[in-house]
Amino acid sequence: MTLNADPITAIIDLIRLVRRDDRRTVVAIAGPPGSGKSTLATDLVEALSRRYGSGKVALMPMDGFHLDNEVLEARGMANIKGAPQTFDVNGFISLVSNVRCKEGDLSYPLFDRALDKTVPDGGRLAADAQIIVVEGNYLLLETGVWPALRQMFDATIMLSAPVEVLRMRLVARWLEFGLPQDAAVARADGNDMVNARTVIENSAVADLTIELSGLRTKTETIQQEGLQC
Repeated sequence: MTLNADPITAIIDLIRLVRRDDRRTVVAIAGPPGSGKSTLATDLVEALSRRYGSGKVALMPMDGFHLDNEVLEARGMANIKGAPQTFDVNGFISLVSNVRCKEGDLSYPLFDRALDKTVPDGGRLAADAQIIVVEGNYLLLETGVWPALRQMFDATIMLSAPVEVLRMRLVARWLEFGLPQDAAVARADGNDMVNARTVIENSAVADLTIELSGLRTKTETIQQEGLQC
């Protein structure tokens, strides 16, 4: 099903259909870079928390499983950081499996974008959390070992956007991080758009596809809030 309006309500309705009381519900939000995954995931967790209680819902990003820069440099992959092969996918699969099958608190790594490094045990999933929202580019990827993730998700959402819109947003992202215009365009047109096309061309069909219209990226949210008096 494809949707271009009121995505939060549509996702909550989907979760209500698949949710069970005897185990955690794991929801995947996938999409290419620049599609607004982190913003939508954050908004969804806030909406679910109001419905089910703040301690019952948690957000778990995939980005904490970036391989360290030292590892990427040793493997000659530093220039393609963010591509599927630059993640510890087996570690991430193990974490998602544990989220589904184990009780008790779980820790997991987070990624500090400003420092460009992984923070081990930076995130913690409380034992009481019953709905887990996972977000990341490659959650529905059909190549390599990534497909092992698909069976671990109770509901899947894909964010869709025209490539020209993604490119515009990715350039804006790098400008926000202080890169000059030429460097921001080069970063967006290089590795970022390669990864975007990988997601678009090689991902499984999701339970729900949401068009970009109406969604804001994190950068756009900050810009809008900054204009308020």
